[in-house]
Amino acid sequence: MTALVKKRAATGALIGLALGDAMGFPTEFNDVPSILAMFGPWRELDLPKRAIVSDDTQMTLALGKGLRTAMDRGVLAPKRLERPVREEFVNWYQSPENNRAPGRTCLVACNLLKTEGRPWQEAGQIDSKGCGANMRVAPIGLAPGLSDEQRAGAAQLQSALTHGHPTALAASDLTAHAVRLLAQGAEPTGLVGLLRSYAYDNRTRYHHTWLGDLWARSHDPSPEHFIARGWDECLGVLERLQEAVREGSVETDPCLATGEGWIAEEAMATGLLCFLLLVDEPVTALRRAACTSGDSDSIACLTGAFAGAYLGADAWPREWADRIEYRGDLLTLGALWDA
Repeated sequence: MTALVKKRAATGALIGLALGDAMGFPTEFNDVPSILAMFGPWRELDLPKRAIVSDDTQMTLALGKGLRTAMDRGVLAPKRLERPVREEFVNWYQSPENNRAPGRTCLVACNLLKTEGRPWQEAGQIDSKGCGANMRVAPIGLAPGLSDEQRAGAAQLQSALTHGHPTALAASDLTAHAVRLLAQGAEPTGLVGLLRSYAYDNRTRYHHTWLGDLWARSHDPSPEHFIARGWDECLGVLERLQEAVREGSVETDPCLATGEGWIAEEAMATGLLCFLLLVDEPVTALRRAACTSGDSDSIACLTGAFAGAYLGADAWPREWADRIEYRGDLLTLGALWDA
C-alpha cells in the first residue's frame, strides 16, 4: 500500500488517460498515412497547445464522481452505485460541454436514463459493445478498499447502464482489473497471462446482484450463456494481444494486430498493446496510441490509464499535466484515492 500511495497510481492513471485522450482526439477518424501527413513522424507527436479532451475523459470523471458519492454513503452495493452514476451520466448528457462527438449508444442510453423510475436495464443498449463503457472504467480499478466481487460487479454495472452487450461488460471488467493489477505493481510481462486466467475464471459467472435480469433482454438461453459470449470474445482478442506483444513491432500500426478499437474488447487490447510495447516510455506509448488507424482517442486514453497506473504520476511531463483540460477535477479525484 505504501508503494501504491508513493507513486500516486490513481493520479497517474487519470492524468495519463486525459493526456492520451487529448492527443488522440485530433487524430481520430484518420488513417495512419493521413496522421503522418498532418502531424509529422509519430514519435514527435506533441500534446496540442489547447489540451482539449473528448467525451472519454468527461465520462470517466462522471463515473469517478458517481463512484465517490456512492462510496461516501457506505459499503458499495448495486443500488448505492447505480443512482449517483446514473445522475452523473444524465448531467453529462445535458451539459453544454457534451459537444465532443460522443458515441450514439451513450447518447441514446443517457436520454433513456433521464426518465425517473425507468429501470436502468431498459436504458442499456443490449446489442452495443462499443468502447464507450470501458474507456471510462478506470476509476473502478483505482478506488481503494473494494473486494474483487465489488470491483467486478461495479465495472459491469457501469457498463450496462449504457452498453449492455456481454462483451462490453467483460471488457469493462477486464480493463478495471488490469488497471488495478498495474496500480498494485503487477509485472507487465505477465499481465496478459493474468488477464486470461481472470477471464477463464469468470467465464460463466453472471453477477445477478449487480445486473439483475439484464441477460433476459438478450436471446440467450441462460445468464451463464449470455456472459460467456462476452468473455469468449475477450479471450480471443487477448490471444491476439499476446502474439502481438511477442512480435514486438512498435513501428507497425497496433490496430493491425488487435483491432481498431471501436468495439470494447479491441479498445482494451490495443490500448494494452501500446502500453506493453513501450512500458518504460509512457509518452512514446501515448504517441503510438494516438497515431493509429482506429478510435485513436479511446485507444490512447486507455494506454495512458494503464501506463499511469503502473508508473504513477511522475510518468507524465509536468508541463503537459499542468495544461490538460479538467486538470483540477482529475487531480482532486486522484488525490482522494492516492491518500
